[in-house]
Amino acid sequence: MLTLALILDAVFGEPERIWSRYPHPAVLIGRAVEDLDDRLNTGGYRRAKGAFAVSLLVLIALAIGWAIAILPDFGVLEMLGAAILLAQRSLVQHVRAVADALRQSTVEGRRAVSLIVGRDTSAMEQPDIARAAIESAAENLSDGVVAPAFWFAIGGLPAMLAYKAVNTADSMIGHRTPRHEAFGWAAARLDDVLNWVPARLTALLIVATQFTLDHWARVPNDARQHRSPNAGWPEAAIAPVLGVALSGPRSYEGEVRDFPWINPTGRKAPGPADIDDAVDVLWRAWAGLVFLSIFASVLAGFG
Repeated sequence: MLTLALILDAVFGEPERIWSRYPHPAVLIGRAVEDLDDRLNTGGYRRAKGAFAVSLLVLIALAIGWAIAILPDFGVLEMLGAAILLAQRSLVQHVRAVADALRQSTVEGRRAVSLIVGRDTSAMEQPDIARAAIESAAENLSDGVVAPAFWFAIGGLPAMLAYKAVNTADSMIGHRTPRHEAFGWAAARLDDVLNWVPARLTALLIVATQFTLDHWARVPNDARQHRSPNAGWPEAAIAPVLGVALSGPRSYEGEVRDFPWINPTGRKAPGPADIDDAVDVLWRAWAGLVFLSIFASVLAGFG
């Protein structure tokens, strides 16, 4: 079912005809997070309230997954649900759109990249835009494809839904801002735990599907330089494959932060062609994940 779900997502992505009429599950999760944030993120004990909110989201996600499991034709529903929660094709489309826009102008590139990153884009030049797109490609390959597939393999649709609930909550409230520093703490920490294995698996897929492990030697050290315990792994893997330097100084909410470079000896002025190459890396890693899924199915069959 996971293999078929990966293929369905890669072929059809997120059909606009469907999701323009009905809310996507990720949208529904986002609405639930917003509602809990509005209701609970006030007064004292905000860290405890945030932990309660995330626990409630996980329990609801698990309950929905288990409810689907008792329906007739569960296998088909589980496969379709998994395909909906995977994001390979949409990720590729959004990343490729940045390259296409950047070829038109820097202004268009800024507009396109603002749709996939959370940092300031108003003053970005071509290298900044290209780096942001490549970093987003690597991070979202882990968060949007490998991690959901991993948790589906571990615990079926309930586990996959629970992961998506936590990951969505982290993306919305897991920031160190005055409002969410305490309330989003549990979401951010749980997301770190759930992504620990998938992030490292993503890095391995990125490097191994180049049919060489020559780049792997520097990945762990570069990953540890990253501000995130997990996002650094796919970034540290894709940077030497493309021959570019990633991370480095960038602006958040008007404040420039001097982050260290990942693969500092790489080119610091990537362009649209490097984004195209990153898209190729995404598809290679996806193919590697499909291979792992088929291999696991064969092993399960023998078992």
